[in-house]
Amino acid sequence: MKIAITASGDNLDSQLDPRFGRCQNFLIIDPDTMDFEAMPNESAMASGGAGIQAAQTIVNTGINTLITGNLGPNAYEILSAAGIETMTGASGTVRHALEQYNNGSLQSASGATVGTHAGMGGRGKGMDHMAGVSTKDVTGQSSTTREQDISMLEEELKQTELQLAQIKKKLDVMKNWR
Repeated sequence: MKIAITASGDNLDSQLDPRFGRCQNFLIIDPDTMDFEAMPNESAMASGGAGIQAAQTIVNTGINTLITGNLGPNAYEILSAAGIETMTGASGTVRHALEQYNNGSLQSASGATVGTHAGMGGRGKGMDHMAGVSTKDVTGQSSTTREQDISMLEEELKQTELQLAQIKKKLDVMKNWR
């Protein structure tokens, strides 16, 4: 059995990245041995379709279960069709999310937990997620609390700041390369 967990870093003590399609890395973990492989998410910076691309990547890894914070409708459909169990609502470190899964405190997702374009930080046309407002899943049920919204936005801000720092560094290297 293999489990994939969305992560902001490349080890078990990294923070879980609540965004599926735009997470930094996927940690592919054998829960019995705790052996893992960090796989960068190549679709994180895609201009569109990041969730679909990430879902196709995950399907190709042969995992049984995905653990993440939130999942959009297109990604959910691809993962569901491939028979991959999706667990949403996880938080904390990757190690903690795995503990949540092992002790049964995570529930299998029965659908998307956010609207399309939710991982785009507010730029997406179909975004249902705003600070201080509970996200509605595809059934119209509230899927997060205000505190979870704040936590997810703080994590998204942190990830965006990291991405901006990486872009600035690449830009500086390119400007100074002669």
